Amino acid sequence: MDSIQFLIDNDDRAAQSGAVFERIDPVTGEVATKAPAGGPADARAAADAAAAAFPQWSAIGPGERRKLLLKAADIMDSKAGEFIRLMTAETGSTGPWGGFNTMFAANVLREAASMTTQVSGEIIPSDKPGNMAMAIRQPAGVCVGIAPWNAPVILGTRAIAMPLACGNTVVLKASEMCPATHRLIGQVMREAGFPKGVVNVVTNAPADAAEVVEALVAHPAVKRINFTGSTRVGKIIAKLAAEHLKPVLLELGGKAPLIVLDDADLDAAVNAAAFGAYMNQGQICMSTERIIVDEKVADTFVEKLAAKAKGLPSGDPRGHVVLGSLVSLQAAERVEEMVQDAVAKGAALVAGGNRNGAIMEATLVDKVTRDMRIYSEESFGPAKSVIRVKGDDEAIRIANDTEYGLSSAVFSRDIQRAMAVARRIESGICHINGPTVHDEAQMPFGGVKASGYGRFGGRAAIAEFTDLRWITVEDPHQHYPF
Repeated sequence: MDSIQFLIDNDDRAAQSGAVFERIDPVTGEVATKAPAGGPADARAAADAAAAAFPQWSAIGPGERRKLLLKAADIMDSKAGEFIRLMTAETGSTGPWGGFNTMFAANVLREAASMTTQVSGEIIPSDKPGNMAMAIRQPAGVCVGIAPWNAPVILGTRAIAMPLACGNTVVLKASEMCPATHRLIGQVMREAGFPKGVVNVVTNAPADAAEVVEALVAHPAVKRINFTGSTRVGKIIAKLAAEHLKPVLLELGGKAPLIVLDDADLDAAVNAAAFGAYMNQGQICMSTERIIVDEKVADTFVEKLAAKAKGLPSGDPRGHVVLGSLVSLQAAERVEEMVQDAVAKGAALVAGGNRNGAIMEATLVDKVTRDMRIYSEESFGPAKSVIRVKGDDEAIRIANDTEYGLSSAVFSRDIQRAMAVARRIESGICHINGPTVHDEAQMPFGGVKASGYGRFGGRAAIAEFTDLRWITVEDPHQHYPF
């Protein structure tokens, strides 16, 4: 069991109330972590520390910020083993997923480091004689990052990396499902030498989440909020931020379609579908949720994918398996109920379907129709649906028949045809002849519709975490009409 504390002003602190909460290992049922059960007062203390640090941090040159971010990246790489251990204990993820998380998160820090000199502006031609007009970007202030548990090192790091690169100070509100994993990100930043108050991490029990988030959003020094998580909670945060007229970046749920056209390389499509559907037990915002297959090739495709799914071992994530545990028993039970609902309504279970506690096999359900829960609800688990269609137009219609719009994919040997389909899919991301699960730190990552708005990654993120100002240098002896 790990016992952690807040990180506020580079100090380890307990909750002001002294309260703690426990995170349970979803596989063993034992206590994985004891963490401070923070309340509104703790949230305000973290925001106060970030506010006090902002003037000095925002005035530091880009070279110093780059140096600290690069050092943090190296330290994060060195702690891969610790991140893997914590992720497995808190979320049930496999070692390879924890290792990938750590590697990718370190690269997020390196990409942010490269952006410190890209927070730029422009000279704008003015009609006023003797006037030099500029548009410049400046740090916004304190940025709150609220990160989830499913890719905790990547998403926890992403929540703070670009805000820091832009000259902001940050408060990371850790997920209740992986408090120690997120707290370790704060430790990385402290060891890298970030000054007091620049990076702060707070934890809270699930029952106190709403009050803690409200206190952070309402704090007068907080100028930006970013949230990665469910659409339901994202809507709550967006409404709360709107009451305070504060911009918020939202990366929310997904129901990613992978379209297989009748001329697709089926073996390539099967490999991509299996990876996108079952990586991290399907608990990724970009996970392939709906496999939309032209009926001309559906029988062959389903046979191949079902065979692939049956060959993917599942079990205790501490062993040699592809699929580990879902984040909780309740999550696994919900996915199982969706499969049972589909089968009861006429779908064919062609692979998997068995569950042992929070561990579920790679499951594939064929001939899914609109009246089944799995058609529209985000499964966020290793149960995926095949929907058979006639032609490109129906495939596009089904792909867009969802409230979500994060990631998508199209498989076809005809790139022009695939591009035409990709342009018509309502999503922030589309990959041709690749899986729906694909991210790179420098790419503009985000969705449309109920998958949120705003973009993480590279230059696009600079606009999210800075204020654009118009500044002029004028002739002091200019003529006035009176």
